[in-house]
Amino acid sequence: MDKPRILHFLTPLPNISPFDVNMAYDAGFVVAGYTHIELKDVTALTQDAMFSRAPQDAAKTVLFIGGRDALLALDMADAARKAMFPPFEISVFVDPSGAFTTAAAMVAAVEKQLKQRGATLAGLKVAVFGAKGIVGGLVGEIAASAGAHVTLVAHDRSNAVPQKAAAFRARFGHDFAVADGSTEAGRRAVVADAEVILAAAKAGVEAVSRDELGAARRLKVAADVNAVPPAGIAGVDPKADGAPLGIGEAVGIGALAIGNIKFRVQHELLKRLHQADKAQHIDFHAAYALAHDLAA
Repeated sequence: MDKPRILHFLTPLPNISPFDVNMAYDAGFVVAGYTHIELKDVTALTQDAMFSRAPQDAAKTVLFIGGRDALLALDMADAARKAMFPPFEISVFVDPSGAFTTAAAMVAAVEKQLKQRGATLAGLKVAVFGAKGIVGGLVGEIAASAGAHVTLVAHDRSNAVPQKAAAFRARFGHDFAVADGSTEAGRRAVVADAEVILAAAKAGVEAVSRDELGAARRLKVAADVNAVPPAGIAGVDPKADGAPLGIGEAVGIGALAIGNIKFRVQHELLKRLHQADKAQHIDFHAAYALAHDLAA
């Protein structure tokens, strides 16, 4: 009898994500969830999963790593991989809070608009609002990996964003500027200098007002992942996919346009895992590569 494809969902949080569970079931997986998982727990759980099946069925088992901390999720994935050895390797998919696939989709959607205008992210000044959150950090890292000069904008005067910039710099090797966005004057200064604005603030939080957006002098694209009113960037409709912003030649990309790519990326990656006959490791690099292809 053919063994079922099982996805073991590990998360440090009290609950696993219903969104990700639905996606996994729709891709054909049986899903088992494990909550309050710490980094120290991963090795034993991984080996429990991989030793319970014959080597020829190893690829039919997937570890899905969730949570709300990008670096912890990557550390958990590293621990899982280090716990494996031939011929028992199983697959690992890292997508905490959907941040990896969302960030990948956001950058890919922006690159699509830039390409239509004969430009790329390389060398552009990118401002990330909502940088304190998990999507904001990752979208900044992906943009930096594409050659952009990234500024992470802090919405308060805590040390959270500077600490994140330092941690990401140490982890990935890219430099990030940090800007104070706790005041209108600070936000205006960031917007005035930005060529691309990426807003990943909490749902229902306006990160950039219409007046502040009016300060833009060099803006090419503004993208917002917030689908809950009010928009994260005032004037960017959730359905916008390159709609003019009324500020020079700048265009906007809304949450539903980004979400469409994100959904397709996550579904396709899960389908690949479901069909795989060899173990695979999927992180934000793989998500970005696929998002780039789908957006194009």
